[in-house]
Amino acid sequence: MSRPNVDTYFMRIASVVATRATCLRRAVGCVLVDTRRHILATGYNGVAAGQPHCNELAPYHDETFGGKIYPYACEGSVAASGTAIDACGAIHAEQNALLQCRDVYAIDTCYVTTQPCVSCLKLLLATSCRRIVYVEPYTTASLELWTGAGRAADQISGSLP
Repeated sequence: MSRPNVDTYFMRIASVVATRATCLRRAVGCVLVDTRRHILATGYNGVAAGQPHCNELAPYHDETFGGKIYPYACEGSVAASGTAIDACGAIHAEQNALLQCRDVYAIDTCYVTTQPCVSCLKLLLATSCRRIVYVEPYTTASLELWTGAGRAADQISGSLP
């Protein structure tokens, strides 16, 4: 087995982090890395700690949930991608990673499975992060905001064995 390059390595980790996501609409993972290529923090998208997860299944044969399979699903869970963002109860993967990061001024690169939204990009712009690496595109508006600030963004292949 050949040694993966740095971007593939960290994106594979971000993909594993995404498996912890509790959002029904999309699972996203994020890894924040410093210039020495050490992981500073990870995050995935889901509701705030202590809240019931959107992807929690109803107990078998429990009538109190009105027959709903996902009784805790937020209103945004069935909306099309990029819409009803305010109806979604999830905290984004990048936001969770930033909340876990001890020093946001040590961030060099953000590896995220889906390109960040405009709100997350604004938060990342307030850090020392100079590069974003992602697999799945999301919106050109966020890329324009990021690259317009002189920062780098790279999309890498979606096939990460």
